[in-house]
Amino acid sequence: MDAPSHDHLVVELARIGAGMLQEAGGKAVNLGILMASGLPVPAGFCLTTAAYREMAEAIGLEGPVEMAEQADPADGPGLAEAAGHVREAILAAVMPNRVAREVRAAYAALGPDVQVAARSSATAEDLPEASFAGQQDSSLNVSGAEAVLDAVRRCWASLWTDRAVAYRAAHGIGQHGVRLAVVIQEMVPAAAAGVLFTANPVAGTRRQAVVDAAPGLGGMVVSGAVNPDHFVVDMATGRVLQRSPGDRAGGSAQACVTDAQLRELVALGAKAEDIFGFPQDLEWAADQDGTIWLTQSRGTTTLYPVPEAAVPAEGDRVYLCASLAQGLVRPFTPMGMAAISRMRDARTGWRVAEAGHRPFVDLTPVVRSRSGRRTMLRMFRFAEARSAALLGGLHEDPRFSVIRGSRSPNILSGGGLKQAGLVLLRVLEAAAAPDAALRRIQGVGRKLEQQLDLPEPATPVQRLDFVERILSSTFATLVPGVLPAPAAGFAMLGLARWLLRGIAGPDELQVVLRGLPHNVTTEMDLELWQLAVEVRKDPASARILAAGSAAELSRRYRAGTLPGVLQEHLAAFLARYGHRAVAEIDLGMPRWSEDPAHLLGVVANYLRAGGRPSPDARFAQAAAQAEEKVADLVARARRAGPAGPLRAAAAGLGLRRARQLAGLREQPKFYIIYAFAALRRQLSAVGGELAEGGRIARAEDIYFLSPDEARAGLRGTDLKELVARRRRGYDRELQRRYVPRLLLSDGTDVEAAAAAAAGAGVPGTAAPGGGAAGTVLTGSPASAGTVTGRARGVTDPVGARLEPGEILVAPSTDPGWTPLFLTAGALVMEMGGAISHGAVVAREYGIPAVVGVPDATLRLETGQTITVDGAAGTITVAGARQG
Repeated sequence: MDAPSHDHLVVELARIGAGMLQEAGGKAVNLGILMASGLPVPAGFCLTTAAYREMAEAIGLEGPVEMAEQADPADGPGLAEAAGHVREAILAAVMPNRVAREVRAAYAALGPDVQVAARSSATAEDLPEASFAGQQDSSLNVSGAEAVLDAVRRCWASLWTDRAVAYRAAHGIGQHGVRLAVVIQEMVPAAAAGVLFTANPVAGTRRQAVVDAAPGLGGMVVSGAVNPDHFVVDMATGRVLQRSPGDRAGGSAQACVTDAQLRELVALGAKAEDIFGFPQDLEWAADQDGTIWLTQSRGTTTLYPVPEAAVPAEGDRVYLCASLAQGLVRPFTPMGMAAISRMRDARTGWRVAEAGHRPFVDLTPVVRSRSGRRTMLRMFRFAEARSAALLGGLHEDPRFSVIRGSRSPNILSGGGLKQAGLVLLRVLEAAAAPDAALRRIQGVGRKLEQQLDLPEPATPVQRLDFVERILSSTFATLVPGVLPAPAAGFAMLGLARWLLRGIAGPDELQVVLRGLPHNVTTEMDLELWQLAVEVRKDPASARILAAGSAAELSRRYRAGTLPGVLQEHLAAFLARYGHRAVAEIDLGMPRWSEDPAHLLGVVANYLRAGGRPSPDARFAQAAAQAEEKVADLVARARRAGPAGPLRAAAAGLGLRRARQLAGLREQPKFYIIYAFAALRRQLSAVGGELAEGGRIARAEDIYFLSPDEARAGLRGTDLKELVARRRRGYDRELQRRYVPRLLLSDGTDVEAAAAAAAGAGVPGTAAPGGGAAGTVLTGSPASAGTVTGRARGVTDPVGARLEPGEILVAPSTDPGWTPLFLTAGALVMEMGGAISHGAVVAREYGIPAVVGVPDATLRLETGQTITVDGAAGTITVAGARQG
């Protein structure tokens, strides 16, 4: 059968194929594909986008559309007014003669005055990467040619609802380019109807179908106007895993579909999923004879992607999002993912998979090892309390039962008893001689500098060889060479905690960790504060910081035209810390030395922080409080019974070693990020070569490639389309608000599944500003103290303005966030535990902190007065939003 030409106004659904998206829209294309595959779809036709274009030209729609195009995306009322003008023009339009004639003819071919549904079919809707579903109108039970034409007009107008126009404006989709097709389809005389998901939309579990059904038409189910019968079905076996009756007149508990119909529905859904290659959201109807018809199918866009391992593993697996554990919510660039993969030392046994442009570590060997369970739960209770509880729940899952004799991957070393023994020896040496351990770490830094020196001139291939050599070999020994010292510090703290049981409360031991020396991140923050102090003394520098945008100031810094004091002090700061960045564990993210806009914005923020104790004074005060607490605890231990003096001496040694060594916990990452900056210099040079040769559009596009792909580009492969596709996927992931912390290989979001089973809200779905006065949110205590202040929700630190004393509410934090801590009154985080990055830095500054608070950035509204109790782990909403 010949394909219809592009200027056809009407096409039968059965003649629509995959290549007709721009003419027929996603809904019609998907229905045509289902029909061609033999699935039961009611007959009908599609009024193509050519008809919409003909109408738009006939009534002169260009002017009203231009008003919508020019409206400010942030101006809600302005957008709504512009959208209204377009809608009114369409609804008042006389249908072009040719369009009306073809619609009447196609409708008559279906039968005399047959009842039909008119559904909008957008050219960007129903695609796996789109989320436009439900933005345009549908009309049901339409009968008669004139009523069909009127329904078409309403569908066209619905392309210009306030919501649709605002959505396009917010996502950078041009208003001029949108077109709409309309599907006219025979109505099913439905005895029951509803929706079918071929993957669980709440838990994310693939091949677990969810069916909602209600008597009569399915529109009531889709709109949420009724409480439907609800079923969860295993697609492999057809077994009903869960059934919940809906509301019925007269209180009848009988389901509106039989188990046989459920099995048929699920089988049809499985075929649709196989046809399209990804999970589907289908609408269906069962007629009076019990025959099931599919009336719509679209990709389920809300599911988090399934982890894809470089080395596929057999059996069920459990994965931890490694980037969330590091305080990073945003996706990784492809080069950043490649770096994480190559850094993995194969001798440790750890495996990394990618899901949603983020690295996920395979924890299955740990979960299935008895010793691994104990070690991991002990670590997670301090590092990520919410993940610890979820992992504990998996221990009851028979798919992850303990395998006798199994061993979990080695966390600190490169594997093997000899290497592990060496690491343990280093831990003991650090506890015995902390100054020597500090000198050893400094030696690691000097050796790293030498390893990062690539002789020039170097070819692009040599640069790529250098990058891969550093990633695969140097990092394998870097962490084991540095981590024993801070590990010794926390081990000695644990010893002191044991010796002081019955004497010291957990809050008191938190105080001991305030104002720790040798923490490169707090040292960085304090140096940035000192930069602001020096700039404040210089009127020209202070004036330009107060008036200029961060982007313009960054441009002037790179040009060397900032006022002398600001230029000089910023250059000195970047000479030591310019390798750092927000989201710095992604090799693809620009470093501060490349673009210091974020730092300049932070310094401008500091200049407004007058009238409060300076951060360096607060840090010194925190260190003094910690030393006083050590002396107090030792004195109390000395008075505790006959063994008191010995107990006090041992506890005092443990507390002092903890203060000497625990601050070094930031050093391994500091060195890794230092190396990343050196690797970026090499990769950017290769990117320049590729751009000059026309293989990529810009030098920075290299970060949307892997090293192997960059090599292919050097051999002549054109990579521009690959880069464009990768950027589109990356940009989509940047919009993702919620990232699962634990995923199973079948796509199950462990936390969402647990919340659904407990009847709690699904993570990431709380309504913004959901905390009313008196609401108490709970998390994990992280830094003792109580502060009442205004909440400030921040999801991206770049460009964020935190007024002095405001309470920072964030999804998570990495070192790029910590300059904000210097003016924060307290910290609230959705992620983390007592030893997570944000918690540690908050304690060192002496500001209260509560971490692991589900949906904190959604449930707490900027401007609300809240009270943070860092010892109890609570946040109390004290008042409504102000200002």
